[in-house]
Amino acid sequence: MKTIKFHKTECGVEVLLNVLHGDMLSERYLERDTYNTDFFEILLFKTAKGSLILNQQKIDITDNTIVFISPFQKRKWTLEKEGLDYTVLVFQENFLNDFFSDKFFTYRLLYFYQLNYPLKIGIEKEELQKALGQLMEIKSELINTRTDSIHIIRSLTYYLLLKFNRIYADANNLSIDRAENNFAYQFKQLLETHIRQKQRIDYYADLLNVSRITINTCVKKQFNVTATELLKQRLLFEIKNDLIHSGKTIAEIAYDLDFSEPGHLMRFFKTQTGITSSQFLSDYQNGIFS
Repeated sequence: MKTIKFHKTECGVEVLLNVLHGDMLSERYLERDTYNTDFFEILLFKTAKGSLILNQQKIDITDNTIVFISPFQKRKWTLEKEGLDYTVLVFQENFLNDFFSDKFFTYRLLYFYQLNYPLKIGIEKEELQKALGQLMEIKSELINTRTDSIHIIRSLTYYLLLKFNRIYADANNLSIDRAENNFAYQFKQLLETHIRQKQRIDYYADLLNVSRITINTCVKKQFNVTATELLKQRLLFEIKNDLIHSGKTIAEIAYDLDFSEPGHLMRFFKTQTGITSSQFLSDYQNGIFS
């Protein structure tokens, strides 16, 4: 599978961020192959018709839609070329870490690393136009660099990311209250790194040097699910991803994910989804997404 890597802008300001109009990216988003990237993408569709398979879900793409994609998420586009008008904000996580001094910032944004809610929002036409105008300001600063350009880029990006977060939270009835500590975000970050090898809460409690109760309390308060539920959701996602994309057998997937035997993986999958892994794969291949 092809992985598209971020290339630093050739503009005067060397940052791990860029704003690109769809005209510059037609091949990427009009091809029908599955691929991933090593950067974040926020796509603002002014006019569009089609769909996207992302996070094992089918997302309808229509006018005034914003789509949020995290690094290495596998995606496959089906977009009609006629009338397609969109703009993309792309950046690597280091951009946020370097400029916002908060290594958990992407985990505070509800639309990234999200497994429970759609990775898109519909937005009012006027709001979308305002956001597009701010993206054009960012692009202008990237091209026509001045001494203070980087500060303007940072402030506009920060505003947009938080504005989208508010709209996303309102659309899905989610809270944007900031946590009293970072344990929930740290746990979520550690899952991204270790879930394929470690599936016990005790391991993460040891890494964070806190009790299971503390992790569970913090995760429940911030994400409205228990730590165990969040871990199982993330593990299930890996299993589904491997079933769809890896070409491996159940036994090979079980071994890769540290299950003691394939039967344990199959029972876990059936308990979490209500269907067998073979039924899930058959449904997916026939365009039935669950």
